[in-house]
Amino acid sequence: MKNLHYIAILMFLLCFGCKQQHDKKVIYETTALKIEHITKNTFIHTSYLNTESYGKVACNGMIVIDDNEAIVYDTTVDNTTSLELINWIDTQLKCKIKAVVATHFHADCLGGLEAFHNHKIPSYANNLTIELAKLETEIIPKNGFDNYSEHEIGDKKVISEFLGEGHTKDNIIGYFPSEKILFGGCLIKAMNTGKGNLADATPQNWSATVRKIKSKYPEVKFIIPGHGKPGGIELLDYTIEKFKNE
Repeated sequence: MKNLHYIAILMFLLCFGCKQQHDKKVIYETTALKIEHITKNTFIHTSYLNTESYGKVACNGMIVIDDNEAIVYDTTVDNTTSLELINWIDTQLKCKIKAVVATHFHADCLGGLEAFHNHKIPSYANNLTIELAKLETEIIPKNGFDNYSEHEIGDKKVISEFLGEGHTKDNIIGYFPSEKILFGGCLIKAMNTGKGNLADATPQNWSATVRKIKSKYPEVKFIIPGHGKPGGIELLDYTIEKFKNE
């Protein structure tokens, strides 16, 4: 009986630990910005874009940290909220932001870029993102790459990669291998959501692009979409299914 008691405790701790690995905890929230802690070194930042077609839209980005360094994926929707985010990372995480990476050229990725530049934080994007952004705004990422790039924080790496068209012609993903977390941005749909903004989309390529992601990163455990709730590999499957007949 004593052994069974110990086994029961061990099983509880193992199950609790697995659940905690994927729990989200809101650790900061104002009317303009929400930050959730999702794994040891990864956070979601969410800001809110007012649109004519969809109303107030929650827009996700990702923060990854290690050894007092941080990489931010996508700015918030405007400079005021980006400043709030930068200050929070500085004062609460005690991290130096080594880079901000835009996953495509829309305002929900670049709307607060000037605040990062004002703090002398290097900005990066796929070269096609930079070219498309030039048609929309004067504030564009300062450093470009062709399809693949890596950044280091502490002794860990973060991958940025273009694997094909979908939501836009330039959309990239961010991947943090040490915690098997993928930031899909607007290329990946949250469960039970619609197709969203297709103004600059290539719907006929969308499923094939996400299949490439699933094939290249089969070990992924946690996925953050550009809008809506994060989840697991089911978000890739849902997105593939959503656009398979385009």
